[in-house]
Amino acid sequence: MVAITNFILITLFAFIPSIVWLIFFLKEDLHPEPKRLIVFVFCAGALASIPALVLQLVFQKFVAQPLDAFLLLILGIAIIEEIFKFFAAYLSVKNEAAFNEPVDAMIYAIAAALGFATIENLFVIGDKMYYLTLGNIMASFSVLGFRFIGATLLHGLTSALAGYYWALGRKFGKNKRFISLGLAAASAVHFFFNFAVYKFENTNLFYPSLFLIFIAFFVLKDFSKLKSAK
Repeated sequence: MVAITNFILITLFAFIPSIVWLIFFLKEDLHPEPKRLIVFVFCAGALASIPALVLQLVFQKFVAQPLDAFLLLILGIAIIEEIFKFFAAYLSVKNEAAFNEPVDAMIYAIAAALGFATIENLFVIGDKMYYLTLGNIMASFSVLGFRFIGATLLHGLTSALAGYYWALGRKFGKNKRFISLGLAAASAVHFFFNFAVYKFENTNLFYPSLFLIFIAFFVLKDFSKLKSAK
């Protein structure tokens, strides 16, 4: 019974940040996408986290410990995650009739990203709640709060950037060029956030969060541009 309760709580905690941000971003779509397709892309993003994790573990074996190698490590991890998130969305909807507006690219990219983030949350919170105690539950709430305004939001924002460039690629008939630019931009943002978390981890997480707010401003502007595009 305790194991079942523990599993339910871990799963609930893992999903909450992603679902809240998904609902928030879906409001940017004036013509909502089919719910079954959003769920499908969300699940595709979740599944994409598994091979991404395996590749990250392999990549880490080739990186040493000095600072320059550490920077290479967090850059490599950022690139791997952004590629897997993006192609989870791309391969899921590229031939779908419902994918018929520029803004849809951002919506589907975000849905895949938040599915990806959910699995990350599951591992992180599951580690904190291995034993069901009051202390572990409180620690999980703390992690949940930071995952909500940190890593989960990060995944949504970086994939939104990739989705924006994906939309431009479809518009101008230059998918490969714009997708590459989008993945580069997403990876750069991801890298700087991870570096900021590392830099301020023991002192102040205000700056990484402020950085995400700054990026969110541009993402919302990108939504506005696509919604007004003819």
